[in-house]
Amino acid sequence: MVAQQQRDADMIDSLLSALRQRLPEDRLITDPMRRFALGTDASFYRMTPALVVRIDSEEELSYLLGQAQRHRVPVTFRAAGTSLSGQAVTDSVLVTLTDRWRECRVDPLGERIHLQPGVIGARANDRLKPFRRKIGPDPASINACQIGGIIANNASGMCCGTRHNSYHTLAGMRVVLADGTVLDSRDPDSVAAFRESHGDLLRGLTDLAQILHANPALAERVRHKYRLKNTTGYGLNALLDFDDPVDMLTHLMVGSEGTLGFISEVSLTTVDDWPHRASVMIGFDSLADCTETVIALKPTPVDAVELLDARAIRSVAHMKGLPGFARQMPEEGALLLIDVRAESPEGLAERCAEVEAVFADRVSHSTGFTRDEQRIGEFWHLRKGTFPAVGAVRETGTTVIIEDVAFPVPRLAEGVAELQRLFDKYGYDEAIIFGHALEGNLHFVFTQGFDSPSEVDRYEAFMADIAEVVADRLQGALKAEHGTGRNMAPFVAREWGEDAYGLMQRIKALFDPNGLLNPGVILNDDPKAHVQHLKPMPAADPIVDKCIECGFCEPVCPSRDLSLTPRQRITVYREMQRQQREGRLERGWQVAFDDQGIDTCAATGLCELRCPVEINTGELVLKLRQDRNRRYERLARSLGRHYATLTTLTRGGLWMAQTMQRLAGAERLERWSVKMRDLSGGRTPLWLATTPGPGRPVHAPTRMTRPSDENTVVYWAACVTQTMGPALNDGRQPIPKSVLSVLRKADLDVVMPQPTRGLCCGQPFHSKGHPKVGDAQRRELVDELWEVSSGGRYPVMADTSPCSLRVRKEAEARGIQFYDSADFIDRFLLDRLDIDPEQEKVAVHTTCSVQRQGIEGSFQRVLGRITPNWQQPEGMNCCGFAGDKGFTRPELNQSSLKHLAREVKGCSYGISTSRTCEVGLSRSSGLTYVSLFEVLDKVSTAKKTG
Repeated sequence: MVAQQQRDADMIDSLLSALRQRLPEDRLITDPMRRFALGTDASFYRMTPALVVRIDSEEELSYLLGQAQRHRVPVTFRAAGTSLSGQAVTDSVLVTLTDRWRECRVDPLGERIHLQPGVIGARANDRLKPFRRKIGPDPASINACQIGGIIANNASGMCCGTRHNSYHTLAGMRVVLADGTVLDSRDPDSVAAFRESHGDLLRGLTDLAQILHANPALAERVRHKYRLKNTTGYGLNALLDFDDPVDMLTHLMVGSEGTLGFISEVSLTTVDDWPHRASVMIGFDSLADCTETVIALKPTPVDAVELLDARAIRSVAHMKGLPGFARQMPEEGALLLIDVRAESPEGLAERCAEVEAVFADRVSHSTGFTRDEQRIGEFWHLRKGTFPAVGAVRETGTTVIIEDVAFPVPRLAEGVAELQRLFDKYGYDEAIIFGHALEGNLHFVFTQGFDSPSEVDRYEAFMADIAEVVADRLQGALKAEHGTGRNMAPFVAREWGEDAYGLMQRIKALFDPNGLLNPGVILNDDPKAHVQHLKPMPAADPIVDKCIECGFCEPVCPSRDLSLTPRQRITVYREMQRQQREGRLERGWQVAFDDQGIDTCAATGLCELRCPVEINTGELVLKLRQDRNRRYERLARSLGRHYATLTTLTRGGLWMAQTMQRLAGAERLERWSVKMRDLSGGRTPLWLATTPGPGRPVHAPTRMTRPSDENTVVYWAACVTQTMGPALNDGRQPIPKSVLSVLRKADLDVVMPQPTRGLCCGQPFHSKGHPKVGDAQRRELVDELWEVSSGGRYPVMADTSPCSLRVRKEAEARGIQFYDSADFIDRFLLDRLDIDPEQEKVAVHTTCSVQRQGIEGSFQRVLGRITPNWQQPEGMNCCGFAGDKGFTRPELNQSSLKHLAREVKGCSYGISTSRTCEVGLSRSSGLTYVSLFEVLDKVSTAKKTG
């Protein structure tokens, strides 16, 4: 064993030496902490890659595969890492993608879309929205998972069924095979060259198709299996559905989980995405009645039919929107949630009537169809809340497992009952069942610890019984959507039989004769492969212990292409805590984590909005900063007590920098700043050409002629807008000046806290790990706002969104009517002004704090009134400026915004609601970003009377 491990290490070293001839060192990741972090996926398996390679292009990938063959080193591909069955973990070489694999092209009518593997599924749908089209697959992870994984797993989802899954909507593919050869099935020249160079492979596929056709019983079994949702094993239906072996090849790639080749681009036929929608929730007192109704609904124009068993219903009983009848559901009962869509309101009414006619006499209870968007949202929030409901109650140290099976629909009730029987047998009292009823596809969720042999044995015995029920007795599929992976590989032969399994083995040998592509996945002779390499979930901190490592948070993280993501921060911290408890923290981990885990985290909390169990990883980072920065607590308290002096000194520093800019010029001053930062080892902040000049303290107008609730507003000008004025030569006016101008046009009296008080929301101290100082400042501010608002009589408006987020909850708890600039304008100002909208194309940045306050709707309504030709750059979430990190860790902001200039091409300027964010946005885009109030001031006049 030791000798084999040494040989493996030597082969990887040889491969690494070869790769260094072609790839830069920063994309060959060898340090232990980052390998551990990048090796994490959403499954309950843990393997740490010996090497992680970040690939920039198809040419690099071909070279890597050629060298892997030469050195006999196994390779595993990874897209977003949201797969659940262990198909993207390895202890050899893990290949991940840089951000250069995100190209997306749409045909003129939107009927086809061409996608590279790094495109997030939801982004593809965003590009198709203008055509009222979408991609067929709609997995629950669509906001995080990437096209490479969607196709490699043959993903489907709630609405697409089998008709619109990855396999059936595939229109063409570009693939890199194990030897580095590239085939583009859409290019006749590429196909012709491939037929010449790889004739043996194509003839082998033709031979396998003939063998299958010559065995009628096996052919019929294959057809039966793919009438269900089925992702167990290779897609043998490709051998029956096509005559051309090139078509067989590309369709075998679908669902192959990286074991046959690398998918570098796909073309998909898109499907209708109708705008009009209605939903209904219906209840049954028995599973048999529920199943009969599902069968009857199959031919009707429904878009989704979701089943929840009684246990799943109880798990979301605390949530808003659950109908009263569901709260008394008997143990053998179930709910169906039905979704219907149509092109027009009239068409929707017809479809709903047709569907309702089918179930009306069968159901025990019904809410009736609703078109109300809020009510529909509540229904589907309940459905999506089932999985996190289990995660939220799991014991620390256990993991949440979501299994995925399919039954023939006529046997669906029997399948549910059998699963519930097994839950009781093995003591999974928290387990719930939900799923896509029209396809007989059920998900069951339970919690499992792997910290003792007895727990592993329990899981192993449970899965053996699951295989017996699903595959043997009810002739279903052990994996309907989530892929075979390592999790179900030992059961493939059992489900399919030896003849079909033999065909799969021959397919693997044709594509990958040396067995180097993702070995152990889909085909695995080890009967215990599914209970090896199990992922421990040790306790780390109550803030993050509920994390299930799904990766849904990663697309919105500004450091995702720079250092670590929220998921990776948590998994590394868990491992560090485990090591420390054992008294052996690995060398270099703490230093690396301080930099990549703590210092490069923006800590804006946007990850919480994507997390199914609502974890804000930024809270953990802030806690760790507090632990690390305790030695500066006395200084922080002193600065907090003298904050007015601190802001005055800051204005002085900005004045000096602007004076130097006038003398030396912006480019030269920025070069000097970069050089000084390099010489100081990154200790000095970076001066940018868009750095603001000094602001001025703001005083309220003296007019206070008729103080009343409807005509008076408290304007809190945040310290940042009073400290930071316009940058040199950007043509702007100070934000408070714009605010007061608009309020004057709206005929409002203005009350303001006195600027000499040095009031602050405390965010600068909170973000640096001094929460006590920050909280004291916030309390002082809220006390002042209470006083100047006459005990909450007058509404209070803040001009900076991060400060609004920081104060809002505490202010509202005191009874203050508190508003951010966006929702204040929406509620109080639009109807008090005459507006001549801006017609230029404008870029918009929706700040993290606007998103976290839940006021995006208000923000967009305001934009629609003042500048209707606005656009949000694709994939734009957190800008990463994060208060002062744009100056102290500028690489974070630069990494997050590296594509911004391309995305805002053609725009005249940009809009934001955070002064510091505007600095980085302006720097990266080449545009000038201004505040919402500045634009409103530009396009508005006082309301004409009469």
